[in-house]
Amino acid sequence: MLIDPWLWIALFILIAYTIEAITGFGSIVIALSLGALLLPIPDLMHVLVPLNICMSGFLAWRHRRHIHAPTLLRLILPLMLAGTLLGYVLRPWLGDNLLMLMFGLLVLWFAARELWRLARNHLSVRHPGWLSRGLTLGAGLTHGLFASGGPLLVYALAGTTLDKSQLRATLLTVWFTLNASLTALFLFDGHLLPNLPRIASLLPLLVIGVLLGEFLHHRLNEQRFRQLVYSLLVVTGGLLVVKAGL
Repeated sequence: MLIDPWLWIALFILIAYTIEAITGFGSIVIALSLGALLLPIPDLMHVLVPLNICMSGFLAWRHRRHIHAPTLLRLILPLMLAGTLLGYVLRPWLGDNLLMLMFGLLVLWFAARELWRLARNHLSVRHPGWLSRGLTLGAGLTHGLFASGGPLLVYALAGTTLDKSQLRATLLTVWFTLNASLTALFLFDGHLLPNLPRIASLLPLLVIGVLLGEFLHHRLNEQRFRQLVYSLLVVTGGLLVVKAGL
């Protein structure tokens, strides 16, 4: 490449956090799916995960009064933490190409499903308890592998009785807890400290992305913008699948 790939990653991070401030979802999924076209997924996770705990921690604390503790402590965290640990252990054994293929398929499924839901104005139906628990464990596994448990966890909680504020605050607490746990593991395995200067240099982009997203939030048609973002993720997921197969 003609320039340092991390300059592109910095741009992707700015885009991802701007989109999250506009729509409320997906900063790591977006940054990782774009970044994985250039660099191995583990290298990206060692930077993106610690970076994310700054925003998720701040927002979880800000909205702490809306956290639904029973759902968080009895359902989500036990299964998600177990799945995340399993994913962390499995990741080095899978290899970069298989990780890219699996992540590309996850992004492709998630984005295509959301586009379908937007097109049909589809309302989520609550899953049986056993299926919600299985999907939650799977969400933890994908979080350990790609720090991207959101697609499966949101699907697992489909039709939940939580209101929008409770769901958002509870999920923010999940991401803070899991990403803080992964960051501690990165510290233990020696991958955090060498990346601290890069993480610190990228922190201002989070602030810029949030401010830019807040500015754009009321100036864009959110549904059309979501369609654009999901379409981008469909293309990106497809490219990751193709690249993994080459």
